[in-house]
Amino acid sequence: MSTPDAKETLDAHQPDSPPEKEAAERLYLLVFEGDSSSLCPLPREGEILIGRGSTADLRVQDASVSRHHARVSVTDGVARIADLDSHNGVKVNGVRVEGAQPLRNGDVVELGDVTLVLNCEARPRATPPLLDANALQSRLADELERVVRYERSVGVVALELGPFTASLAELVRAASGGGLRRMDVVGQQGPGQLVILLPELTRDEVEDSARHLVEALLPLVPGARAGLATAPRDGMDADALLSAARAAALAAPTGGVGVSGPNLYRLELGERSVIVADAAMVRIYEQLRRLASSSIAVLIHGETGSGKENAAWAVHHWSKRASGPFLAVNCATLVEALAESTLFGHERGAFSGAATSQAGLFEQASGGTLFLDEVAELSLPVQAKLLRALDQKRITRLGDTRERPVDVRIVAATHQSLADAVKAGRFREDLFFRLSTAVVLLRPLRSRPREVPLLARAFLEEACAREGRPPLDISAAAMELLCAYHWEGNVRVLKGVMERAAAMADGPVLEPSHLPDALQRQEPDDAEPPSPPKAPEAPRTFRPIAEELREVERQRMLEALEATGGVQKHAARLIGMPLRTFALKYKQYGLSRWTRPET
Repeated sequence: MSTPDAKETLDAHQPDSPPEKEAAERLYLLVFEGDSSSLCPLPREGEILIGRGSTADLRVQDASVSRHHARVSVTDGVARIADLDSHNGVKVNGVRVEGAQPLRNGDVVELGDVTLVLNCEARPRATPPLLDANALQSRLADELERVVRYERSVGVVALELGPFTASLAELVRAASGGGLRRMDVVGQQGPGQLVILLPELTRDEVEDSARHLVEALLPLVPGARAGLATAPRDGMDADALLSAARAAALAAPTGGVGVSGPNLYRLELGERSVIVADAAMVRIYEQLRRLASSSIAVLIHGETGSGKENAAWAVHHWSKRASGPFLAVNCATLVEALAESTLFGHERGAFSGAATSQAGLFEQASGGTLFLDEVAELSLPVQAKLLRALDQKRITRLGDTRERPVDVRIVAATHQSLADAVKAGRFREDLFFRLSTAVVLLRPLRSRPREVPLLARAFLEEACAREGRPPLDISAAAMELLCAYHWEGNVRVLKGVMERAAAMADGPVLEPSHLPDALQRQEPDDAEPPSPPKAPEAPRTFRPIAEELREVERQRMLEALEATGGVQKHAARLIGMPLRTFALKYKQYGLSRWTRPET
């Protein structure tokens, strides 16, 4: 057994044995080889080579271990292990390692038949102060400014604790023991809820941290669970991020972690799916589910593009008529002369061009649901025939005298106030009462900030798939513009913007320049009125300076990678960038697809 020798070899690289207090801050590997075990301290900064070779810092004799099997490096107190193309590979907690794998306290590493366990006897951490809701909100706003300025990221973890007997101080200490760093922030948003802000972490790292936090809290709070959201991915609005993290926590199982994203809020409605994250919209769809079980008429109010047809489809899908047809017509597009024929049908010869008999939408939708969008646009004569059809459940085709029974449920919609239309004499009062037995009001997209990033990512993913290109990330600056826009055209316009961006983006990241000019030139609500125009000058085209700086940064990283043969550590040192920042931007800029140029 050579492990004791390995310890001596490693200690020979240390200047002196550290005092007891400093030793308690060190990382150790517990080495299990055959029937023997030993302790191998790791350097505070640096790396060790593990293998059977004479040059290995940690030497083992087991034949399952290669001469140069693995390398463990320690940077900023974090240990990482990398496989050196060994014969049997390296596994951490049973999963084979690819690249440099961070190690946490208690992680089990397998090198063939040799087992290593990381032991971290860190010094007691200083318990971070507990911020109140206002201070937490202010700190998150500051972090979001840094996200945009430096194209960084921040994670928001909501811990739902429910009833607990421990003090808040005990809970914060337990959370600190779950792996919090000095830069992390702990706050209380409400009773039974802690919020942790985790700057500078990728989404996967935030999820990993959330799981460790829950594990640390479970002994004190058996019902603990967590949810997370990250900026810029889940938006750039502090309130929306906190709400998204809490909603994800409420959806998580006890002891588990929920992750905010389109799939978490995707409501499957048969052949359609709807993303519903806004609390008011969730209640509206609950209302639609209840209304669906009855047979009463439903009137939906909402701006153009706000999702009225999806709401009507939900009523149909949840009703007993779900197996029947669902037909939709925009009454504003009906030509006055053909509106009656479209709705009620016609017989051959009923008018010029009627070469054959044709069933109208009422007959075609029999047994199902007919959605009349923009119903206020129907003329008064057609309104009268519509009212009779609803009352009598019979229709008469144009050019015919026979009445035909129909069994159809009507869901109507409008962006206008039908009550005002009745007062103005443009809409029949009796038809208004008939259609508005139940009224549902859809909020515009600008009032649903949590749904903007979710819908934007979902639409962008769909558009990229149709274009046959890899998925795009959205830069923090671009996401900020999307979340700040007023969206007069609602969901329909947002979808068009993301389809345009998918076609225009020439790299792995969607930047502000890929968005329409209207989004880039929007001004805050309190902006001063523009000054009188000056004499016309030659137009100049500007790009956001942050975008140009990112392009320069990406180019320098590429050049450094080429100069160092793709070794991130050396490339980061070459351009004076912290390795952690380099690794984060390596992913953001799509440099993982970088390949070494042929020589």
